[in-house]
Amino acid sequence: MSALVLGPTVLALAWFGGWAFAALAAVSGAVLVGEWSGVSRGRYFDAAVALAAACVCGTVLAFAAGMLELSGILLLIGILGGQLLAWRSDPGRLFAAGILYAALPMLGFVVLRQDPDFGLFAVAWLMIIVWATDIGAYFSGRMIGGPRLAPRVSPNKTWAGAAGGLVSAVGASLVFVGLTLQADMVSIAILAALLSVVSEAGDLFESGLKRRFGAKDASRLIPGHGGLMDRIDSLVAAALLAAIVGVWRGGLHSAGAGLMLW
Repeated sequence: MSALVLGPTVLALAWFGGWAFAALAAVSGAVLVGEWSGVSRGRYFDAAVALAAACVCGTVLAFAAGMLELSGILLLIGILGGQLLAWRSDPGRLFAAGILYAALPMLGFVVLRQDPDFGLFAVAWLMIIVWATDIGAYFSGRMIGGPRLAPRVSPNKTWAGAAGGLVSAVGASLVFVGLTLQADMVSIAILAALLSVVSEAGDLFESGLKRRFGAKDASRLIPGHGGLMDRIDSLVAAALLAAIVGVWRGGLHSAGAGLMLW
């Protein structure tokens, strides 16, 4: 039930874009800070989390408003202040890394969606790649089985599942782009494959983090589905790479076009 509510809500906010989508990204970033802290420190909320979450929210919203210097300052305050407050209860010294984990992909989502011409296409394409990877990996892994991909990190994942996810992502990507845009399909397929691999790596990274600290789920935020980090671990990894490619090719104001037009 929770997935049936959250899925359409996210899609609707992505469709509207603007401040609605920026607010979603900001709140998601704040939640990720708390869940990272809960997994790595055993504390979902304290002074360090409050400061860091507020700074991540401010970072994303300031960026969406075009106040890039303020955005950078807030992120720096969150990293330094949050790590200082969390120092005694953060034996792995990972709190600052969690702030970057939360903030950078959310900034990536915002910079992609802010492209007035191709922002929606870019975000939709990214989601399709990640979802197709997850679905393809699940069914091919169940049907084929075989050698484990990373048995120490995630025992249920197989090489067959990873291959199936990759093929599904590339196929779904080509169908979507073929129906909506005119682009070089070879370049699109290569980038889709790369994003699919990165999304699977994001899933493994989060599994490894939880295994290191003995956590089953990032939180109990979403009934029956664990935490937000458990749901979007693949997406945040792919979003960061997609934003880097988009900004590199199209600049801050045309990152969607930079990602989609080849």
